[in-house]
Amino acid sequence: MTLLVVSPDYASHLYPLATLATAWRDAGERVVVATGPATEALVRGFGLEQVDLRLGRGSNPGVIRAEDQPRGEDDALRGFFAATREGAVPTLTFQARARLDDLLWDPLTVARRVQEVVAQVRPDHVVVDHLAFSARLALTASGVPHADVVLGHPSALVVGDEVYGLPPAWPARMRPPEQDLAGLRILCEQVRDRFTADWNAALAALDPGARASTDAFAETGDVLLLNYPGELHEEGRTALLGQHAFLGSAVREEPEDPEVQDWLTSGGAPVVYVSLGSFLSVRSDVLSRVAEALRGLDVRVALASGATPPGELGPVPDSWLVRPVLPQVTLLRHASLTVTHGGNNSVTEALTAGVPLLVLPLSTDQFAGAAALERTGLGETLDPNTASPEDLRGAAGRLLSLPDPAASRLARLADDLTREPGPARAYARLTTSP
Repeated sequence: MTLLVVSPDYASHLYPLATLATAWRDAGERVVVATGPATEALVRGFGLEQVDLRLGRGSNPGVIRAEDQPRGEDDALRGFFAATREGAVPTLTFQARARLDDLLWDPLTVARRVQEVVAQVRPDHVVVDHLAFSARLALTASGVPHADVVLGHPSALVVGDEVYGLPPAWPARMRPPEQDLAGLRILCEQVRDRFTADWNAALAALDPGARASTDAFAETGDVLLLNYPGELHEEGRTALLGQHAFLGSAVREEPEDPEVQDWLTSGGAPVVYVSLGSFLSVRSDVLSRVAEALRGLDVRVALASGATPPGELGPVPDSWLVRPVLPQVTLLRHASLTVTHGGNNSVTEALTAGVPLLVLPLSTDQFAGAAALERTGLGETLDPNTASPEDLRGAAGRLLSLPDPAASRLARLADDLTREPGPARAYARLTTSP
């Protein structure tokens, strides 16, 4: 049996998709990952085959820097970073306007390359990132059955009257004024209509007899897999998803890091893990305020500085571990708290480890994901642009002593996610389906 995995050339997408594929690898089956050159080494590290497939202009092997991107993409990335400093609505507005060139990049060229890859690999199963729209277009036009994996918060797939790019839920402290949300909705509707027209035009070129879409952002594959715990998802929204399976999480195994292992055994204070992910670590102002807040607590901090120079964090205590990249899964297994931007990988990996979250959301589905954690009592959310060190210190202190019933709920969820991991759920769903 052969599994084909289609992934954008970004580590944050490749890691969970490759982790899901390990269930096939461990069963002795062939796994081929179609992705770009930036993540080829990551694919090899999982022991999987790789074929070249470029789904967009940008790439990210682990920490993204604007200067490493191709011409045009570098300016777009700088524009995005600047927008995050202005707030949620400016950021979502920037992302909405960039969406046409970002998510449906060169659709016919990409689609035909995907068709070539399918003919070459001849897979029994295909797993594709939900945001790889050009690839899904090819599979749909070719009639190739495929599993569509939503790697982010489930709101990445719109249902009901939702509009892609407009969060269906907000944390209490970050909900924008209604007039701002109304303006954002109008823009997102315009983008939806243009995006859907482009989707339909490309689909018709590939398959003139194909059914036109009314909302390309609502299209799914034959099997819908959500890399998210169903326990956190609102029941009303779950009822609108159609046939689906919640995978819970896709927590990868990491090689042992001697420096990290030595650090973990060198002290007894609670561990706080801090990371703003591969993109948003550029926000040195946020990381420096987090560092100032945590210096006032009796904790040991492991901080992934990413694109932020360590010198911009302020004084770093000798008991802290600061590196551009850290083994997140390993450290979460020993952490009592994580401070995060709220990316779905970070959220689901923390929940699997039973770690409460202090969320500082900056873009896309991070707002809806933070709202779910706030609603279930498994985390707190602060505005990354306005939270003071005192605000951050207070929230961290409360989460380090998470009370019941939230503490018990988190422990039960962690047990469930650990007992039945995402790769096993995905394998069972695909290999037992008709």
